[in-house]
Order: sequence, then C-alpha cells, then structure tokens
Amino acid sequence: MRSPELSPSRAAARSGWRLRYLLLALIWGMSFFFIKEGLRAFAPLQITLGRIAIGAVILTAVLLARRERLPRGRQTWVHLSVAAVLNNVIPFSLFGYAEQRIPSALAGICNASAPLFAAVVAFALLPDERLSPRRAAGLATGFAGVFVVLGAWAGLSGGGVAGTVMALGGGLCYGIGFPYTRRFLTRTGSSSLSLAAGQLLCGSVLLAIGTPMLTSAPARWPVSAVLSIVALGALGTGLAYLLNYGIIAAAGATIATTVGYLLPLVSILAGITLLGERLTWNEPVGAAVIVAGAALTQAPAARRGLRRTGAKDRRAAGRQPAAP
Repeated sequence: MRSPELSPSRAAARSGWRLRYLLLALIWGMSFFFIKEGLRAFAPLQITLGRIAIGAVILTAVLLARRERLPRGRQTWVHLSVAAVLNNVIPFSLFGYAEQRIPSALAGICNASAPLFAAVVAFALLPDERLSPRRAAGLATGFAGVFVVLGAWAGLSGGGVAGTVMALGGGLCYGIGFPYTRRFLTRTGSSSLSLAAGQLLCGSVLLAIGTPMLTSAPARWPVSAVLSIVALGALGTGLAYLLNYGIIAAAGATIATTVGYLLPLVSILAGITLLGERLTWNEPVGAAVIVAGAALTQAPAARRGLRRTGAKDRRAAGRQPAAP
C-alpha cells in the first residue's frame, strides 16, 4: 500500500508550490507599481480602503465556500483589530504616502527591511526566539543596508528622505505586527484563512469610518487607477494570501517567508521598465545588503523549517512575509 507521503497527488502538491512561490513574489512585487498608479487619482487612505475591502470580500467568500467560520470571542476580535492596524491599515497607507515622494522601486526596497524589524521585536516579545551571534550579525548587516539605502553619508534632508523613512516605517509596522499576530492569534484555534478574513474585515470597518473624515472625494476616476486598486485588493491582498497559505502547507512557513527577498527585484524591474524610474547606485546595493542581513537573521529557523511539515508548518504561519 502506497503511503500518503508518496502518493502522486501529494507529490504534485508539494512540487507545485514553486510556481505559486514565483507568482506570489510577482504579485507582491508589483504592488508598489499599482500603488503608484492608484496615486494618480486617489489619496493613500482611499487606496488602502479599496484594497483591504476587496481583499476582505474575496477571503470571506472563500471562507464561506469552505464552510468555515469567522473567529469567535471578543478578545480575539480585539487582537484582530490591532493586527489589522499594524499589518494593514498603517503600513499600506505609509507606503502610499511614501510613493508620493519616492519611486515605487525604492518603496519596494524599503519593504525588505520588515524581517529585520520583525526579528528585533520577536527577540523582545517571544520567549522562544534567541539572539544568536549569527542573528546579531544579520541585524547589523541589514541595518547597515538601510544606512546605504538612505545614503546617510550625504546628509539626511528633503522629500526623498522623508518618503524613504515613511516606507521604512511600513516595514517597522510589519515587524511589530507579525510577532504580535504570532503571539496573540496563532493559538486561538481558528484557521489562518479565518483569522486573515477577520483581520481584513476589521481593517475595512476602521478605514470606512476614518477615510471619509480625513480625505475628500476623488475628483476623477480614471480606469487605470481604479484597476490598480482592484489589482491590489484582488491579487495583492486576496489571491496572494491564498497562494501564501498553499506554500505554507506544501513547503513550510519558513520557506514562505523567503518570498520577501524577491520583492525588491520585482519592484525595481517594474519601476524602471513600466514607470521609467531611476535609482542611484546606493539603493539597489543597499537592498542587497538588507536582504543578506535578513537572510542571516532567519538562517537557523530556515534549517529547522526544512525538517518540519504538515501541521507544524501551519502552526508556524504567524511568520508570514510582509505583504506590501
């Protein structure tokens, strides 16, 4: 009798994750391009509301199709609201405000800082995380890359620096939000899909209340800008999560986390080829240094992750890559 691990369907599922992995990197890397396009007509908060609301509708529909329930319990929903603010509302908006000042490619580069901030916060909040010499070296390397991206030796001033700091602030929010999610939500008994749908619903409600008070109605609705927001919600916030969940189930949460290393490459190519953006030498060089540092901080976890499958990987789903 053939064991389940060796069955053709099981083998196909485990080998097919590579295509989903590349597609996820493409979708999340292109998100910075779509944000830039959306800014042609909409305020950053309006873009954030649109993408979160569309993503919430898609994930809720999938949840109902699978006959799963939304999370229960007042405390769980409080944590979901906090997670929505940290993982969606603030960082999505910060990247929008940043791209009013800097190229989309640079915003994608700054997004790569999220694993560094997440490592720092995890060491402080999670008792099972330890700051080993390798991880300390990774943090030092990664933050040196941030220094290079900023071009700090030339002095820090101007709108470009302000935009870069905003984009790095988005990475910081992810760095706080992911350990928070792991600590307070991954053991609630609800599935990852249920938690994600609930989180996006919370974010949608908060933005539906705040956005009309803080922004004025758009003067025009160009097709390209509207389609960009639809793409951000349907692909970057809806489909991308489902792809990520499939990768976690097939290859492990640690492998899924590494998709964030490809996002700067995609955002740089999209910004240069589609938007005609230009980068100075220090920005892609700094991106490479940041990615190298982030990889070092997660290297021990990666070796452990390669030995984990099935339920153990799904329980580790709190370590998800930073969705731009």
